[in-house]
Amino acid sequence: MSSQVVVTGIGIMSPNGCGVEDYWDATRASRSGIGRITRFDPESYPSRLAGQIDGFTVEDHLPSRLVPQTDRMTQLALVGADHALSDAKVSTREADTLGMGVMTASTCGGFEFGQDQLQNLWSKGSQYVSAYQSFAWFYAVNTGQISIRNGLRGPSGVVVSDQAGGLDALAHARRLVRKGSDLILSGGVDAAICPWGWAAQLTTGKLSREEHPDRAYLPFDADACGYVPGEGGALLILEDADAARRRGAARIYGEISGYGSTFDPRPGSGREPALRKAVEIALEDAGLAPGQIDVVFADAAGVPELDRTEADAITAVFGHRAVPVTAPKTMTGRLGSGAAPLDVATALLAMRDGVIPPTANVTPAPGYGLDLVTAPRHTPVSTALVLARGHGGFNSALVLRSTD
Repeated sequence: MSSQVVVTGIGIMSPNGCGVEDYWDATRASRSGIGRITRFDPESYPSRLAGQIDGFTVEDHLPSRLVPQTDRMTQLALVGADHALSDAKVSTREADTLGMGVMTASTCGGFEFGQDQLQNLWSKGSQYVSAYQSFAWFYAVNTGQISIRNGLRGPSGVVVSDQAGGLDALAHARRLVRKGSDLILSGGVDAAICPWGWAAQLTTGKLSREEHPDRAYLPFDADACGYVPGEGGALLILEDADAARRRGAARIYGEISGYGSTFDPRPGSGREPALRKAVEIALEDAGLAPGQIDVVFADAAGVPELDRTEADAITAVFGHRAVPVTAPKTMTGRLGSGAAPLDVATALLAMRDGVIPPTANVTPAPGYGLDLVTAPRHTPVSTALVLARGHGGFNSALVLRSTD
């Protein structure tokens, strides 16, 4: 067994496209999935835009028995997992499923399901609360439901570190493969576009209040005014490289070759934020120098002080305008734990096709010192760095490398 852990399958559920090719076509063409909320009436809220997955009818994808058991988050995750397994040409009927596990991330669990059941409790009484509430709201429910549906009985778990969680889950999946697991399905999918979830997100004070979708989420722009939340994410199939080749894997998208995570010092301590250190750890783990990275997929908070912190970390490691930087999440919104796995999937597609996708609608402010990609840039991509930060001080960095 090698120490190379590779991605052999991708499942994408995104506001601007579900499925690898639909998403990738939209992203390269700068087609956004951000618009006015339609899942509930947002008129009384100060922020009214979100990245929604429109046209998703769960009954078209999942058995009817699963629908009343699951939150929208889990429904999206189950379909994404189906796509990833199909893309990797993995049949769980023909394999030892004790060697296959699930490692996902979550930021909030099944908020919409929880809201519905609380409304039943308050308005109708406890006898109208679903027994499925006992698990449908829980952070680990995506892992559990994916495992049950696909018979994946190997090492499994969940990571909760807000927006950084998707990278942390992939890193833990890499560790499990290196320890001997045949396959780990990993990533993150979130969906909290409901009144309860919206009220919770508004408490951060970081949501954009802009009414125009193309001006609402502008990281590294002088007009940045917060971020737009979204729903969805990506799930990936991780395998040992030698094992994947022995089973005749249809494709290998790339290798997860480095990872670093840090935690910021407490506010007011006077100590430097720790994102730069996470990047340095990830590069060292991958055995790469900064000059060997072809593109950085930014966390892109869209909040000026957080954008400044990230830009300072990038320029400190790579230099002034020394590496292309992109943030395609400007077309989807920030997807909670699903954002960074979607960036990982996007980076792997950039490697496959030799094109860095754009940061939509943004006019880069020169003071950040970044080479921000705002139109598709056709260039060979063999390495990529993906960054993610979570509320409260989480920082994670993941290095991807082509195996071609």
